[in-house]
Amino acid sequence: MKQWEQYFRKVVPYVPGEQPNQPGMIKLNTNENPYPPSPKVKKAVEEFKTDNLRLYPDPASTVLTEALGKAYSLKNEQIFVGVGSDDVLATAFLTFFNSEEPILFPDITYSFYEVWAALYNIPYETLPLKEDFTIRKEDYYRKNGGIVIANPNAPTSLSLELDAVRDILEHNRESIVIVDEAYVDFGGESALSLLKEFENLLVVQTFSKSYSMAGIRIGYAFGAPSLIKALNDVKYSYNSYTMNQPSLYYGAEAVRDSDYHKEIIERIRKTRARTAENLCELGFTILDSRTNFLFAAHREVPAELIFEKLREKKIYVRYFKKPRIDNYLRITIGTDEEMAAFIDAVSGIIKTSILTNH
Repeated sequence: MKQWEQYFRKVVPYVPGEQPNQPGMIKLNTNENPYPPSPKVKKAVEEFKTDNLRLYPDPASTVLTEALGKAYSLKNEQIFVGVGSDDVLATAFLTFFNSEEPILFPDITYSFYEVWAALYNIPYETLPLKEDFTIRKEDYYRKNGGIVIANPNAPTSLSLELDAVRDILEHNRESIVIVDEAYVDFGGESALSLLKEFENLLVVQTFSKSYSMAGIRIGYAFGAPSLIKALNDVKYSYNSYTMNQPSLYYGAEAVRDSDYHKEIIERIRKTRARTAENLCELGFTILDSRTNFLFAAHREVPAELIFEKLREKKIYVRYFKKPRIDNYLRITIGTDEEMAAFIDAVSGIIKTSILTNH
């Protein structure tokens, strides 16, 4: 080993979902939206003036923050924009979690939280979910350096009631509480209504799921002006121009097309309900999803076997080889046609596995 290698920062990186690219595949493993972005986004792409690419983008992301502000009835100084919600969350960890007390988050949740905590040398504790994978709110009524809750949670798909979120905030007025709402549009209760009541609340959302724009990388946070200023101070300390010009305009157009947004969400929710019913008929246990995916375990056939058999058929879902959830599959909701093909494939795998005793 070279002498200088000993000074490398040692971290265990986040492992993203597989991104296969095969003809005829069905990709249900990374919770992407199966439908295209708003037609207004398509028009904005076609009309974008490429000459503008020679200019730096607006560091304040004004065109996008104004669109978000109008949509959510907030002021610009209450909105922070970043390159996907991962960028927003990473900046929030770096900005707010500098206490000697540990930050708190569930033991089964978005695995990037542990990565950021380790990267920034933030002490943390993971609090076990209950047997039914729900959060025990009382576990968060204790001294801490901050709290992070994904709501709805991933990969469990479950949502914490707004009253429970309020109780956690009420017991932690001296800590920053981040509510990560990547999936909230699919059936969760947003904590946005609590912003006026709690100046220590930061609500983080994304364009990657309900807006069908995972490839453009836009995330945003809502909070008190003091929190947003602190986030921008840190951002401007390492990169003033995090957002590229096209993404700002495309994002603004997506936000303005609320009718299309609602239509796509409703379509996914209907497909989710139908798919859950079909899986239950095949012997699966399904958690009560408030997301664009299902978290499912079969009562007889191991999840890993189903996962591998589906891969052989070029159908990709997510399998986590981790304690307590190693018999569950996370299944993104695709189009009706994709989910019909998925159910047909799973049905065959289940029948064959039971007949041959796995």
